[in-house]
Amino acid sequence: MDRRTFLAAASVTAGSALALSAAPASATADRRPSGSERALLQRWFEDTYRSLTTMTTGFGLTTDKMDVSGTTPELSRQTSPTNIGCGLWSTVAAQGLGVIGRAECRRRLTRTVSAVERLEHFHGWWVNWYDAYDGSVLTSWPGTGETIRPFLSSVDNAWLVTGLRVAAEAEPSLRPRIARLLADADWSYFYTPYEAADPVAHPGQLRGGYWPDGPGRGEPTEHHYGALNTEPRMASYLGIADGSLPTDHYWHLLRTMLPEHEQEQQPGGSYVTVDGIRVWQGHYTYRGRKLVPTWGGSMFEALMVPLFVPEPEWSPRSWGRTHRRYVRSHIEHGLAEEKYGYWGFSPSNIPAGGYSEYGVDGIGMQVDGYRSQGVVTPHASFLALPYARTEAVANLRALAADFGAYDPRFGFRDSVDVGGDGRVSDFVLALDQGMVAAALAQELRPGLLKRAFTGGGFARRVRPLLEAERFGV
Repeated sequence: MDRRTFLAAASVTAGSALALSAAPASATADRRPSGSERALLQRWFEDTYRSLTTMTTGFGLTTDKMDVSGTTPELSRQTSPTNIGCGLWSTVAAQGLGVIGRAECRRRLTRTVSAVERLEHFHGWWVNWYDAYDGSVLTSWPGTGETIRPFLSSVDNAWLVTGLRVAAEAEPSLRPRIARLLADADWSYFYTPYEAADPVAHPGQLRGGYWPDGPGRGEPTEHHYGALNTEPRMASYLGIADGSLPTDHYWHLLRTMLPEHEQEQQPGGSYVTVDGIRVWQGHYTYRGRKLVPTWGGSMFEALMVPLFVPEPEWSPRSWGRTHRRYVRSHIEHGLAEEKYGYWGFSPSNIPAGGYSEYGVDGIGMQVDGYRSQGVVTPHASFLALPYARTEAVANLRALAADFGAYDPRFGFRDSVDVGGDGRVSDFVLALDQGMVAAALAQELRPGLLKRAFTGGGFARRVRPLLEAERFGV
């Protein structure tokens, strides 16, 4: 597509999509997909799942990414705990949507669980990078030879535990083996208990992780995950649910940074006391809309967690409301503010190569944080399906029609430069395809991947926290 044609297409799409964005935020969330919509979503799921099965090695681990620009796809050597978790929950989704049978689902899950059992891990946790073909810990980066220092990431381990929990719920024969895998996975390893005398050093939050080659427990990161509305809250929920983290950890996470701290905008809000803890119930205002920001303003920070934990159902006036407004903000940023003609911004492959973080700067706490830069990633629209299905499907159709972003072999490619030359990424990424698969499963069979997160410790310990949440938005 040449520049003139691209701009003309963008202009037409912007006009129709802006009309859609004027619809009430709940207009598409309150009805189930029509027959034609279901058929389209099912086809998108089947092609997306094909990418994930193609990316899964004979050893049983899903690789990090795949180059689909040629006739024969090229798989990366590396994989991470998050990628492995994506492969597990996508297989459960495939069985639930009739793409594979029960016996095949059991076979694939068993193969991956067997591979995970063979992975070297430390202090009960898995390192960030393994060889997807034999499970060995990577100490040098494939292709460059750059040294890798093994690292235990709290958020990446959360997504592997999520996948294992989904697998255990779906396949009873695997429950004892998965229970043994998780027996030593104690979230307090990452936790720094709160001390009122020194809340900076002892904030009641999770560290980013540890390098296990350090002395004792290993060498910790200097930073903690302090923002509530970011993807590390999955680790927080898992730890609270299994009892390895105190419930008050939830209230020590930040809705915005405190008003006296430098951040993207001066927050509104007030202090409240919840369960004896003084909480800053802050919010941002973006285009006249109150919401709880993420760290960088990207879609997956806000909306990956509710693919599994029923935040909108348990907290409709707080989590449910801010999620809807977050999606609306992305739509308006892309269509009205930047006038790209398309929307949905989240960390992804750079269309020209590499990886970068994209978002809407105004709804992220980080000063000079993630910016959209004209790069749209399809997985962001899939995350928006529960909150704005009509707009999301229209956006995805436009990306496919105007740029050729849809590959019938493997689903949507990872990103499109809609603000520049219209270039489409050569890659699909396991993380992003895993989010697409989970989002489609939620639309086509609501609750399928949430079963492991609606009972037990989640119902007893996490649900009351979400029900008590009052964002003031």
